[in-house]
Amino acid sequence: MGQYSIKELEQLTGIKAHTIRIWESRYGILKPKRSETNIRTYDDDDLKHILNVSLLNQNGYKISKIACMSVCQIGDAILSLSESREECPHQISALVAAMVEMNEERFDKVLSTVILQKGFEAAVNLLVLPFLKKIGILWQTGNINPAHEHFVSNIIRQKFIVAIDGQIILSGSDVPRFILFLPEGELHELGLLFMQYILRTRQVRVLYLGQNLPLADLIKAYEGFRPNYFCTIITSVPARAELQAYLNALAAQFPDSGFFVSGYQFVCNEIILPSNFKYITDMQAFSREVDTLIAEPVFS
Repeated sequence: MGQYSIKELEQLTGIKAHTIRIWESRYGILKPKRSETNIRTYDDDDLKHILNVSLLNQNGYKISKIACMSVCQIGDAILSLSESREECPHQISALVAAMVEMNEERFDKVLSTVILQKGFEAAVNLLVLPFLKKIGILWQTGNINPAHEHFVSNIIRQKFIVAIDGQIILSGSDVPRFILFLPEGELHELGLLFMQYILRTRQVRVLYLGQNLPLADLIKAYEGFRPNYFCTIITSVPARAELQAYLNALAAQFPDSGFFVSGYQFVCNEIILPSNFKYITDMQAFSREVDTLIAEPVFS
């Protein structure tokens, strides 16, 4: 079980330590343990709970009301919030059921059917990404364990790879060039794989470097490929306290390239994006950005 200081809790959740202390003292939202020197410490359950509280608060629930809710009531409220925004609620529920049962055949059948009906890109936007978001909520509410996440992530990853493999690889110099990578220590690859699919369907040149890439290796790849743009998704690494410095280092190292960035670490984080960076809210927004780029003059 993890153990966190209040500063680490701030970095992981994006909620200021001052706010956390107020929620504790005024509303009893958390009851941290204390070290021998009276330092607050928090565990995984505290992390999940504060994420739930923050999500409800951002969606109009008053802290005073949340403080009176049981853990089950909070979980039900969060699930209700997510379900009200889903465009494929029945299929998402079917995927959740198949995940809980670890029924690969059923999971694949639901996913494959939606892909055939809507096309791959639409199926990912309408079904896969909302489903993955729900997995995060289910983890926060204690309804699934890491084995469930690994089970579905591997199936989805296989679908992405097959779809990407079916796209044409271009070698011309008259199209924009993209390098896709995840920072050193970052392992959450599904979003980056979908970015690769989006780019390949638009027939641009892509160099996919994948997860856990040291900056020194990124520099070497840049020297050989000379991309017009980089794409990365930062979910957990670098930590929030280190993110600004990392982005500044990328901007200084690659001033002539644009960056498309996304990921959880940017949410509720007071980051000042360098001038050659653009934050992407979701994959549909990324698709629109790419469509705009390929309509511009020829690249050299």
